[in-house]
Amino acid sequence: MSELSLLWPWALLGLLVIPLLVIGYRRVLRVQEARRAALAADGLVMPAPRRRWRHLGPALLIAALAVMVLSLTRPVASVAEPHREGTVVLAFDVSNSMGATDVKPTRLEAAKAAARAFVARQPASVRIAVVAFGATGLVTQRPTDDRTAVLAAVARLRASGDTSLSDGILGGLSAIVGKPVKAPGDAEKGAAEESPIGYHGGTAIVLLTDGEDTTDREPSGAAELASAAGVRIEPIGLGTPAGTTIQVDGFSIATALDESSLQEVAETTGGTYRRASDAATLAAVYDAIELQWTTRTVPHEVTSWVAAFGALLLLGGATVSVLRQGRVI
Repeated sequence: MSELSLLWPWALLGLLVIPLLVIGYRRVLRVQEARRAALAADGLVMPAPRRRWRHLGPALLIAALAVMVLSLTRPVASVAEPHREGTVVLAFDVSNSMGATDVKPTRLEAAKAAARAFVARQPASVRIAVVAFGATGLVTQRPTDDRTAVLAAVARLRASGDTSLSDGILGGLSAIVGKPVKAPGDAEKGAAEESPIGYHGGTAIVLLTDGEDTTDREPSGAAELASAAGVRIEPIGLGTPAGTTIQVDGFSIATALDESSLQEVAETTGGTYRRASDAATLAAVYDAIELQWTTRTVPHEVTSWVAAFGALLLLGGATVSVLRQGRVI
């Protein structure tokens, strides 16, 4: 449904001329009928037969004038248009293992390159946040429609430290909620009880990680918290199951893609786990992320359409009049 409003409603005063034209037209008809009747009484002309469509031409011309006056009011139609909206959190694993080169140039650099392409394709209605997580989760950019700020936050990411998938999810929730979010079991360890974080439909956390968790905290609790809040988690596995080795403080450490926890997180929140073993596949994964479609009312000035309709009525009236009596008026 669309609603119509007028930018210049005072122009409707021009419609006052329409009744005057109708009155004038009827007066001309009465004069013509009286003259024809007088001549017919003297035997000079035959009485004119009543024609069913004799008023069609003038009626179309008057209607055209009314529509033209309406176009002067600059009508605006409010139309409901579908668009994508919501909040997407790009949660980057920045642990040491993300420096592995089984995805070129490195797991982290490939993720950053694909993220830049993803950001560039999003409409302004989608807000984007950036979270970096290793042993802890840190919101490096709160949800914003400022694409320059998002890209700057992505560019600053560097690989170092351990990995906590739970803290990566909690960091994403913190960015969405706008305050620190604790894991369900943290209150038992002395932390203050957290207030409910509410429901946040139309939001998603893109978890970019190789899945290797170096802590003893299972991500399942954080995933259940996200699910209860209506936040979908889309884990993207970076790396290969065969893996490779990295150098950390002079030691060679083996690292490989661990998919089991990521698949569990996706199932818990209604998301989809996807593996990205190379940069091209990673870009395709971003394309598959679906956001919430909603409708919003957008005003459109329709003056040209109304004027065009008036011109069609004018052309129709003129055509009928010429065919009927050989002249427009």
